[in-house]
Amino acid sequence: MTSPDPERALLLAYAPVTGRGALAALLALDDALAQLIQTTREPALGQIRLAWWRERLESLDVAPPPAEPVLQGLAAEVLPRGVRGADLTPIVDGWEMLIGETLDGVALKQFGEGRGALFVAAGAAMGGKGDPLVQAGQGWALADLARHLGSESEADAARTLARPLLHAATATRWSGRGRALGAMTLLALRDLDLSPGEAPPVGSPRRLLRLIWHRLSGR
Repeated sequence: MTSPDPERALLLAYAPVTGRGALAALLALDDALAQLIQTTREPALGQIRLAWWRERLESLDVAPPPAEPVLQGLAAEVLPRGVRGADLTPIVDGWEMLIGETLDGVALKQFGEGRGALFVAAGAAMGGKGDPLVQAGQGWALADLARHLGSESEADAARTLARPLLHAATATRWSGRGRALGAMTLLALRDLDLSPGEAPPVGSPRRLLRLIWHRLSGR
């Protein structure tokens, strides 16, 4: 979930100039939390590390950020656009669902709801109106997770939860300010049936044309 994404620059280009830095900062937070989960072997240590992030995000509302690049980026790009640090703590809560021995349906649902809050925060920061941010964020989070799970049964469960959310979120026309998130949702749906570890066909002509059409039409 933290591997280099050659499509990210294109997706960021879809964001309004005034909100592009906010989206980049939020994705950097998501990357940092994904890396934390991937590099943590002891559940207790993982919970301590996530608690640090939760506390630091909340403290952004009352104090300057510490000398940590992700937190500084959030303070500079996201908070000035009306999103509180406390609004970002559900993202941490979502990632925490991956710490433990069993990733059942309840944990997957809570993961999607928590990590998916990234779309709600990004939509608010970019000024999108009327976009299906909750459904899109949850579906995107679960679809991305499914491609990185080692268990096929868990991946199937994540895809099953993601599918109706992504279909609902891509059935509507996205606002001009929300189309970066709409494009992320569209790609999540297109990549939903990839096997765990299978790379998306990044750069294929059909994929690029579909993204261009979405940027022009919002669909």
